[in-house]
Amino acid sequence: MSSHFRADDPGSLVEHIEACRAGALRPFCVALDGRSGSGKSTLAQRLVTALDAALIDGDGFFAGGTSLRRDAPERRAQDCIDWRRQRTVIETLLAGHAACYRAFDWQAFDGSLETEPTVVEARPVVILEGVYAARPELADLLDLRVLLRVADDLRIARLLAREQTLTAWDLQWHEAEDWYFGHAAPPAGFEIIVEG
Repeated sequence: MSSHFRADDPGSLVEHIEACRAGALRPFCVALDGRSGSGKSTLAQRLVTALDAALIDGDGFFAGGTSLRRDAPERRAQDCIDWRRQRTVIETLLAGHAACYRAFDWQAFDGSLETEPTVVEARPVVILEGVYAARPELADLLDLRVLLRVADDLRIARLLAREQTLTAWDLQWHEAEDWYFGHAAPPAGFEIIVEG
């Protein structure tokens, strides 16, 4: 059964993570997952500060392509994030070493990766933040799966404030998220649910 916390009280979640990782022999890995616009990045930054954690930004591993796709949402959910590259970064950090990777270049938005590598220093806590963070392919590396969820109207309002408009390209990924949270990572599979 999942434990529930509130996004406006990150201190309680910090205390829970610290209690969970007590006595851990290697860095403790937290997946912070949730729909686009749920507030994952904001909560992740609070946790990073409070826990002196390493942060892996899931958006840097986008691999779904820049064109409008017509395939099934399940296929898009499988392709959206390059979890194999994420896995390598997580394994390196869990071994106690700094990790580096080249992130998707959102400025260019042509499928290329940024020229400068992103370096993540080793820390006692590793936070993987982003949609698909708790995907089954990474389960053996994750010590705690946290789902952040908010009401859809608030989430959409946040997305519109950030993006100005939601295009067909954006909506294809929302369909993929629907499939992911309905099938691959339903709420019952998370140890923690944080209500925004």
